[in-house]
Amino acid sequence: MRVLGIEGTAWCASAALYDAETDAVLIESDAYEPESGGIHPREAAEHMSEAIPEVVDRVLTAAESEHGPDAVDAVAFSRGPGLGPCLRIVGTAARSLAGTLGVPLVGVNHMVAHLEIARHRSGFDNPVCLNASGANAHLLGYHDGRYRVLGETMDAGVGNAIDKFTRHVGWSHPGGPKVEAAAAEFAATAGDGDGEVDGRVPDADLLDLPYVVKGMDFSFSGISSAANDAADDGVPVEEICFSLQEHVFAMLAEVSERALSLTGADELVLGGGVGQNDRLREMLAAMCEARGADFHAPEPRFLRDNAGMIAVLGAKMAAAGDTVPVAESAVDPNFRPDQVPVTWRDGESVARGGAGGGPGTAERDPEADRRGAEATVTVDGADGDRRVTKRRVAKSYRHPELDRTLRRDRTVAEARLTSEARRAGVPTPLVYDVDLAAATLTLGHVGARDLAAALDERRTEAVGRHLARLHAAGIVHGDPTTRNVRVSADDGGTGGPSGGESGVPETYLIDFGLGYHTGHVEDHAMDLHVFEGSVRATATDPDPLISAFESGYESVGDAEVLDRLRDVADRGRYR
Repeated sequence: MRVLGIEGTAWCASAALYDAETDAVLIESDAYEPESGGIHPREAAEHMSEAIPEVVDRVLTAAESEHGPDAVDAVAFSRGPGLGPCLRIVGTAARSLAGTLGVPLVGVNHMVAHLEIARHRSGFDNPVCLNASGANAHLLGYHDGRYRVLGETMDAGVGNAIDKFTRHVGWSHPGGPKVEAAAAEFAATAGDGDGEVDGRVPDADLLDLPYVVKGMDFSFSGISSAANDAADDGVPVEEICFSLQEHVFAMLAEVSERALSLTGADELVLGGGVGQNDRLREMLAAMCEARGADFHAPEPRFLRDNAGMIAVLGAKMAAAGDTVPVAESAVDPNFRPDQVPVTWRDGESVARGGAGGGPGTAERDPEADRRGAEATVTVDGADGDRRVTKRRVAKSYRHPELDRTLRRDRTVAEARLTSEARRAGVPTPLVYDVDLAAATLTLGHVGARDLAAALDERRTEAVGRHLARLHAAGIVHGDPTTRNVRVSADDGGTGGPSGGESGVPETYLIDFGLGYHTGHVEDHAMDLHVFEGSVRATATDPDPLISAFESGYESVGDAEVLDRLRDVADRGRYR
């Protein structure tokens, strides 16, 4: 099968021919470059109207020259997400071409194509995917017939966040390569002159910029504004670029590690144009190496927007019979990846190692020493006096100054908030000792396993009640995923301060490292969003679990938080 793909979601007009038999990909592209500022939708659409016919003609001419008049078996196009005017031009071209050639039409989700080209080129079976592009930043994993969003930006895409700063200082689009070059220049001239620590992390001084991670979700709006303010205050632009990269990419590496930990996956792929940045790839490779996970980033021509990925996924979809009638082929500027039925592959969920619970799921040894996303955990002592030693591990991918700050601050927050939550009536471990220098806590051992390995409605209802009580005390957990809830082996429950009501299993909240004090309804709703996201991403039938969770919260907590939850859930980049 040979498929002609057409891409044009925003700035790059591209056409490609993919030959499934030889795995060869021919790509022709013509990128829009604004004279100033960022992408202007009208100008981008005008560029598409001129460039799409040209790149398609070049690819079609090459295809017919090599394979004859029947060179194309299907036409695939980027159906969304993206800029509406650009998408409509691409859709019109694809429909016209498919009709002229008398071949099927395939509508491809642009973000799923980024994931699938990385999976295709890596040879990985079931990876977590980090998509880092201009208008997007999210983590995806295959589960129950779709690619589920494990985590995502709650405001700007990563490329747009960087471009916001570069526009502020008067640099032209795209700003990412300019920031990368300026950061490298600063790293080479600051510090001791070699630009590196341990051969990997730049050793230049770091500005104090916002670092916002909430579970596996994250936010870039604050760091963009802080970078702009630093420029206005006269901080050298190269220094800002260095610190901006170190913070933004460390956030992406951290949430990627959290996704690997939540799901139990051991493969990570990178997609999106920002993935061309050497420093981002270095961070992700270092994180995966430390975890014993495999990492793959495709070659640059498959990272930036390109029709090759559209053609490759189009071929897989066409082979599965997943084509679209012209009358039903309207583009969708808000086309989320989790809206796409995955017809071209099957296999197990990305949620492995007990993450999804239920029959047939391999559960981790609940008492084994283990490494989570942030820390190593060791269990010692005899029954009745078991203790957990939790040590936050230094991250080689992070700048040393940022790493020390995060490990110290999170250790302090966990010790303080774990105790405060317990005093507020929320079941948590006892805190026995805190060693800030070693970023280590000694805690009482609670529960027999993670909620991730034992999901049921009674337990999620109990979690809802616990979070409601926590919020009533003015505390946000910050990372209430199914890995950060411990449950007992006794489904009968015991009542009292460490258990639930009669008939409800004992449940405990753990790992308050991302927590903080606030009475703001928005932050409370974000806690609920994080928990529900971890359930949706890994459970076979999440709706009853989430309904029970919200019922538990409603029975104790503020109804306004549940109302705000709907707004937060709708705030994902393309929802």
